[in-house]
Amino acid sequence: MRPYLLAETNWKHLTDATVDLAILPWGATEAHNYHLPYGTDNIEADGIATEAARLAWERGAKIMVLPTIPFGINTGQSDIFLDINLNPSTQLAILRDVAATLNRQGVKKLLVFNSHGGNSFKVLLKELGLEYPDMFFCTSDWFRSLDKTKYFEEGGDHADEMETSLVMHLRPELVLPLDEAGPGDERKHRIHAFTEGWVSAERRWSQVTDDTGIGDPRKATREKGERYFRDVTAKFADLFVELTALDIDDMYA
Repeated sequence: MRPYLLAETNWKHLTDATVDLAILPWGATEAHNYHLPYGTDNIEADGIATEAARLAWERGAKIMVLPTIPFGINTGQSDIFLDINLNPSTQLAILRDVAATLNRQGVKKLLVFNSHGGNSFKVLLKELGLEYPDMFFCTSDWFRSLDKTKYFEEGGDHADEMETSLVMHLRPELVLPLDEAGPGDERKHRIHAFTEGWVSAERRWSQVTDDTGIGDPRKATREKGERYFRDVTAKFADLFVELTALDIDDMYA
């Protein structure tokens, strides 16, 4: 039993436990090129959050990782077979129920540990912040926490070299040989303002990519994934420790 994972711990351990920070991993179920599993985002969420929690727990942080939510926002992929969508309003309903439980039981800090680029929790947490003013809500994107160029040669943001390397490290038995992967070519929007980043619209996935990937995965290795995993979990362990110690009435220097 790992006492910092709610799915593994038990009532005997929790009867007198204190939890200063709840961590809610949130992923997605969607195609990841030809070579990675539909559960890639959830595998990454589970692996990174669990290892970071272990490191933080060993430093005395009173944390609890909740079970991963396996479905995310996939409204732009409605024609991709079995990509499962949760609407933002559904996500808000789930978050509201989780927050109500935590607040009632005295757990006043919640980190949404996001593992899917299509999810966006900032606005949802603003609404919950008004409903639960005594709680502290925050959200993170592990895939934005480090400079990818220091670890990987090829860019991209979906089933790319980074994600492929990570799953090679975490669940190598689920990765097909890379000669079966598509190239992950991305078509750019015809209006340049969208590629410049100051105008945005949801990508229509089947128009953007032929193989559901964005980014060439073929230089991925297990060793690259292990190195990135080690550094990203260490960074999040630091964050977990800092959040447990944070005085939410005195957060700014």
